[in-house]
Amino acid sequence: MKKEDILEKLKEIIASIMKTDVSGVSRESRLKEDLRADSLDKINMLMALEEAYDIEMDEEEALTFKTVGDVVDYLVKELS
Repeated sequence: MKKEDILEKLKEIIASIMKTDVSGVSRESRLKEDLRADSLDKINMLMALEEAYDIEMDEEEALTFKTVGDVVDYLVKELS
């Protein structure tokens, strides 16, 4: 799966969870500072990604993600 496709899907998921516009989410967006994601938001994102990609993600590692790009890089690695 292409990195760009993963990014677009992730942006949709984040926009849905954070109730924001997709255009406000970029690879450089910081989850906490820019998107105001708390731990519960990150867990909801994790569950949505697990369902979307039929994978199991490490919750502890997911809570360490700082940017949207961190999540994309993790997914690229997991889906390879």
